[in-house]
Amino acid sequence: MRLSRYFLPVLKENPSEAQIVSHRYMLRAGMIKQSSAGIYSWLPLGFRVLKKIEGIVHEEQMRAGHIPMLMPTIQSADLWQESGRYDDYGAEMLRISDRHGRDMLYGPTNEELITDIFRAHVSSYKDLPLTTYHIQWKFRDEIRPRFGVMRGREFYMKDGYNFDLTKEDALHAYNRHLVSYLRTYERMGLQAIPMRADGGPIGGDYTHEFLVLAETGESEVFYDSAVTDLSFGDRAIDYDNVEQCQGVLEEFTSKYARTDETHDEALFNEVPEERRRVARGIEVGQIFYFGTKYSEAMGATVQGPDGKPTPVHMGSHGIGVSRLLGAIIEASHDDKGIIWPEGVTPFHCGIVNLKQGDDEADAACNQLYAALTALGLEPLYDDRKERAGGKFATMDLIGLPWRITVGPRGLKNGVVELTSRRSGESEELSPEEAVKKIAAIYASHPSGRGF
Repeated sequence: MRLSRYFLPVLKENPSEAQIVSHRYMLRAGMIKQSSAGIYSWLPLGFRVLKKIEGIVHEEQMRAGHIPMLMPTIQSADLWQESGRYDDYGAEMLRISDRHGRDMLYGPTNEELITDIFRAHVSSYKDLPLTTYHIQWKFRDEIRPRFGVMRGREFYMKDGYNFDLTKEDALHAYNRHLVSYLRTYERMGLQAIPMRADGGPIGGDYTHEFLVLAETGESEVFYDSAVTDLSFGDRAIDYDNVEQCQGVLEEFTSKYARTDETHDEALFNEVPEERRRVARGIEVGQIFYFGTKYSEAMGATVQGPDGKPTPVHMGSHGIGVSRLLGAIIEASHDDKGIIWPEGVTPFHCGIVNLKQGDDEADAACNQLYAALTALGLEPLYDDRKERAGGKFATMDLIGLPWRITVGPRGLKNGVVELTSRRSGESEELSPEEAVKKIAAIYASHPSGRGF
């Protein structure tokens, strides 16, 4: 991508309506534009990051053996009436009627719809276990949408659903999701702590939320500081191995970590005083086991080994894909702008030409662009005829992790300047060495599949 041909409507001033860092920088970096309260258009830069995050989610779900599909945004009210949730869900549900007077709704979640699909096509325990998921737009009519994509009305979400014959099998699916979520968040440069949570309108009394610690978080959280020392890392995991998955769950949930809805002061006081922490957290995902709540209400049964109809055990598991952009920015920024982790950056590096129109500088930038692109990397080349200070400010604002600066003075010595956005440190390298270093960095930090 060449910046002279890209649509990047950056703002120099902070928008007055933005109350938190992520909302402010997403607007200033030209990532989103509000369409109406809590509803946004995703402009090219924001859309690229959204797709990178989506790619990581897909990769880790499929690694865990889960099957992607896609369900519609508009659902029939009949299914929700059948499950008993239509009247219980409340004013957050957008209820509509089609031209024939049929009651419909814009889906806030998909338990009913996936259960209907399951019961239509699966009839034997031999077809279990089964876990499917999709990534799709949802709508919840928040009474006070705020903080940009952190609390919007329309949002992009991964929701997955497991169907199992027994509670034990379903709890293994629960553990499998916990492991896959830990991998997912760490690939995005986040530490998301699994915390005992409340089931809410989804239901179930066995559930964990994944929260990223941040001052702007909507949830008050209580935790043992020892949980922040845990990291999944690049360890190998066999998702079919019940003991391995259970072991990871115990490792990451044995220390005290709860949201305010499930906080137990007596248990919290058992944590050594020097490790007790009270903070704010941003929810970026949640996993549920709710047993036969929906299968019994909606007749989702299979023929068991004894030949009798058996209601399946279910769980649902969500990741807030669009919300993650805000969470990542809240966790990774400075006073100049965003600092994207390598796994989700919209472009792998920026190329800044200090003297656009100079034959030697133009040729060197074009060669760098071609070399990086040939390696499967995606550079953003600032080829505008702007002052160097303005180019650097744009690169800092949009937060690309690495910048290659090219100018006539350096080229006389055969070098370009490679700068880390996170540390601010620079080094002079030959163009070939700079390309090799960028390639090596991303070999160890694979990003999600964007476009």
